Amino acid sequence: MAIFGLWVINKAGGLVYQRNFADGLAQLTSNEYLVLAGTLHGIHAITSRLSPIPGQSSGAQVIEGETFKINVLLTLTGTKFILLTSPAEPASTIDVLLQKIYSIYAEKVMQNPFHTPEMPIRSEAFDVSLGALIG
Repeated sequence: MAIFGLWVINKAGGLVYQRNFADGLAQLTSNEYLVLAGTLHGIHAITSRLSPIPGQSSGAQVIEGETFKINVLLTLTGTKFILLTSPAEPASTIDVLLQKIYSIYAEKVMQNPFHTPEMPIRSEAFDVSLGALIG
């Protein structure tokens, strides 16, 4: 399974977590990651309004390029989990993986009494669990 990276974007469009899992990815600055997260947040908001049936779309779930695929999981609280993968990864596998990541987030981050919601995620337990899941 080729997983390149994970981003977590809060409901306001701010990047609260970013981690690369593959070598060879372009190294962006912190500012570039923040701009990219805000852009994806905006694209997601716009695409949720493009549905021909009002109120029936939650926005873009997959954005595919030649060498990568951006997979989006929107939670009920508005938090977005963005997983960068190879285009060859099947959607069913990615959906299961995103749900597992969300479960780890709920357990290791949201149940942590020292974490403030909507703020950057700084949890070693979350990092370790992600590393065990993705590698």
